[in-house]
Amino acid sequence: FFFFRLEDGAVLDERVFHNDYINLAHSMGVFLYDDLLAVVSLRYQRIHILQIRDSGSLVDVRSIGEYCCEDDELFLNSTSQASHFLYRANPFLLALLTNRTLMVGNGSDSSIQHSQQDSFLSGLKQRLLSFIFRGIWNEEDDTASRMQCLKKRFYFHFQDYADLVMWRVQFLDRHHLFIKFGSVDGGVARNTENHPAFFAVYNMETTEIISFYQNSAEELYAMFERFCDHFHSSSKYSFHTNFLSTHSNNVYAQEQFRCNKNKANSLPQFMKKMLSTLPLNCQSQSPSPYFDHSLFRYDEKV
Repeated sequence: FFFFRLEDGAVLDERVFHNDYINLAHSMGVFLYDDLLAVVSLRYQRIHILQIRDSGSLVDVRSIGEYCCEDDELFLNSTSQASHFLYRANPFLLALLTNRTLMVGNGSDSSIQHSQQDSFLSGLKQRLLSFIFRGIWNEEDDTASRMQCLKKRFYFHFQDYADLVMWRVQFLDRHHLFIKFGSVDGGVARNTENHPAFFAVYNMETTEIISFYQNSAEELYAMFERFCDHFHSSSKYSFHTNFLSTHSNNVYAQEQFRCNKNKANSLPQFMKKMLSTLPLNCQSQSPSPYFDHSLFRYDEKV
């Protein structure tokens, strides 16, 4: 990524992601909000939050994925160091705990790190699983019914939730992210509505999952149909978003939206198709008059 000044074309800063994969088609892997830039690493499953200074330089704000809090890595490293001394005192302890054979010498260090990477889910994935578990737990008051619901809706699909990967992300404001999860195959497919997907709202300050929806959720679709403007992240210092034309604020766009909805053979499939456009990218927030449904009629896919 290169940042240059439009006035004279001078390169102010650059950022390189080595051995990584970032989906740049239609800016799916990046999102800009004011001076904050979010970059989604598909390979390492991380969200890099960068800040653009007035001088044009890039500053790392945080990295969300493997760790959520700023001191998570420090805490885990201190714990691994304590375990390292314990393993050195008793070289057969790790083999008894993990049922693996330890390598002698320098190989023991790599074996410990490899065991930890295989044993723990990422911090973001753990928060997501905890949110799903607590949501199902709080739905039922009876213990027997609660355990039955957990068995059918959580434990039975636990591996499916654990295998979810991040596809896209967008800012809702400076503190909240709208993250799309799905299968590995769906992340690079063209017709994403045919693949199961999930949406989560994540608070970067409290590192909490606030809400979680499937791409067939009627509640999420109802919010998108009635309050589409709220899915367009707008800065309080920017007024151009007042001129965006959507089916929530424009009668012509609303008429076209209802026409497409009535033509759909299956309402659930239409809901998945509409929600497949989320999260919205920055280019869809252009206030150009060519995108005004009161003046022109066009296909948004093009």
